[in-house]
Amino acid sequence: MKVVISGYGKMGRMIEQVLAQRGIECAGISEDILSFDDKTASESVCIDFTTPSAIHTNYKALADKFKATVIGTTGWNDIKEDVINYFEHKGKTMIYSSNFSVGVNLLFAAVEYLSKKMAVNGGYSPYIIEKHHIHKLDAPSGTARTIADIIEHNLDTSVDIQSVRCGEIPGIHTVGFEGDVDRITITHEAFSRMGFAQGAVEAALKADRITGVHDFKDIIFE
Repeated sequence: MKVVISGYGKMGRMIEQVLAQRGIECAGISEDILSFDDKTASESVCIDFTTPSAIHTNYKALADKFKATVIGTTGWNDIKEDVINYFEHKGKTMIYSSNFSVGVNLLFAAVEYLSKKMAVNGGYSPYIIEKHHIHKLDAPSGTARTIADIIEHNLDTSVDIQSVRCGEIPGIHTVGFEGDVDRITITHEAFSRMGFAQGAVEAALKADRITGVHDFKDIIFE
């Protein structure tokens, strides 16, 4: 398998490091995916960690040029339906996620389980607090939005999300369920961005083997 990295910030560098550790060929690194070599692209899985505006500009090129695409960029929910439809129209594989950390995806699964149980018994009000570094462009985080979507789907209620941007925090997400007599909280704290990079590479390995458009949380444990 060959991988092309789109976006060479902190995440891009970590992904390059993980690829080297696992003996996976990095076929290129690009800040301008529109002009990337078509032949190399057609043989490669692209891992994209760029910006929301770049996804708006580049998603058609990603589907047109690459064998498959992994999108770790967040903040493009406003065009999510268009992106998914275009990849499906082109018959190309795409795996996307608000967070590729295995631990965060376990958090998603735990919230899914708890909120379904609460839908039966009732009595709890949910909230989310998310904390990130000052360089993060979107607020609330994509991870927090995913958690909220899970809860809102199962409990048919809106979820309050509080965002904190401070220092160099890699990412802390706390989900709370407030009851009359007790409180349930679950927290995931990333110590670095390495977990995101490792998960993105796992997603690329899956994208090289499967077809279709998938949310990582739906296939990670298969």
